[in-house]
Amino acid sequence: MPLDDAPPLPPVAVDARGAARLAAGHPWVYRSDVVAPPARAGFAPVVDRRGRPLGWAAVHPTSQIAVRLLHAGDRPVDADLLRARLDAALDLRERLASDPDAELSGVTGLRLVHAEADGLPGLVVDRLGPVVVLQNGCAALEPHLPALVARLVERIAPEGVLGRFDARVRELEGLPTDVSVLHGAVPDRVEVHDGVIAWNVDPRGGQKTGAYLDQRLNHRRAARAALAHAPDPSAVDALDVFAHQGGFGLHLLHAGARSAELVDTSAAALAEAVRTAARHGLVAPLTTRADAFERLREHERAGARFAAISLDPPALAKRARDLPRATAAYKELNLRALRLLRPGGVLITSSCSAHLQEAEFLDVLADAAADAPRRLRVLGRFGPAPDHPERLGFPESRYLKCVLLQAVE
Repeated sequence: MPLDDAPPLPPVAVDARGAARLAAGHPWVYRSDVVAPPARAGFAPVVDRRGRPLGWAAVHPTSQIAVRLLHAGDRPVDADLLRARLDAALDLRERLASDPDAELSGVTGLRLVHAEADGLPGLVVDRLGPVVVLQNGCAALEPHLPALVARLVERIAPEGVLGRFDARVRELEGLPTDVSVLHGAVPDRVEVHDGVIAWNVDPRGGQKTGAYLDQRLNHRRAARAALAHAPDPSAVDALDVFAHQGGFGLHLLHAGARSAELVDTSAAALAEAVRTAARHGLVAPLTTRADAFERLREHERAGARFAAISLDPPALAKRARDLPRATAAYKELNLRALRLLRPGGVLITSSCSAHLQEAEFLDVLADAAADAPRRLRVLGRFGPAPDHPERLGFPESRYLKCVLLQAVE
């Protein structure tokens, strides 16, 4: 029986720990804290052990995240509520367009829906130039996707909508995986402008929905800071590690850096970075296809020094149990980068591991600095761009940490 034609689900009870999480503002309850799992995925009321109502949620019988709360009231979750949530998310982005602090002038790539932070669990929608790319990792929401896509088309009139339904989280929710056009036409490559640099991205096979949009403002901030604080702005040599298409490295070149080396394991991403630099008349970056740890060690053995270094690794702690190993890896990366940093140089270091909180990341950086040893000044601490909103009580919505550090000795 299709989920949207199924009879209503009875209330799902959660234990005291699950109820406390919801009361604290976190929308997730894990399977271990559900008293009895629902018979199937769908939307259901949530109650505590005594039957007291806690709200309405997307629920799942076998997923690790068994409850995703949408609201704490008594209104059932239906198509009208979901459409209202989508409209509110799109309204927010329209307001951001007129906010000078959002720096959206000329930007054609931004997040339109940021999952739980926009009240639509598991749903991510990105605007990539003329097209929209959609991901969904919540089984309860799946039957409503056609109506939500229709509303997206009505509101923003993209040339095409692509469903990137290829993430592993869909398998955990019992959903099929594929990549399919949901509306109009979607080309193999689209141009996405971040307000400074235009990038050609692959919506079908690129990272995430085809592009990294969350670091958009941090690329600019880091480049400005590195050049502003450099003892000799005309002699800034940059190293961009985990560069992908050179988000940090090309912005450093655009800001006036003398040279940039981009390090990544993807030959295709590095080749695209070179083409992007050429289109914008930038100095051609040196590209190195290599393991990041090994390349940092090679530079250390060679006695290389850089005025600006960026570290932007993928999430090293995808699960809570990965934290000890990830913490050690973050420390090694930053320790080796600090040993390569010139006096007065700027380290731009990031973590997108949701399980590693900002305070813990700062502790890792302090440990690396002590072992380097380097004395550092914090120039800035940033999260994702404002089109990736944060939900209070839900630290996973502020997964990205970007810290700018200057070697002061």
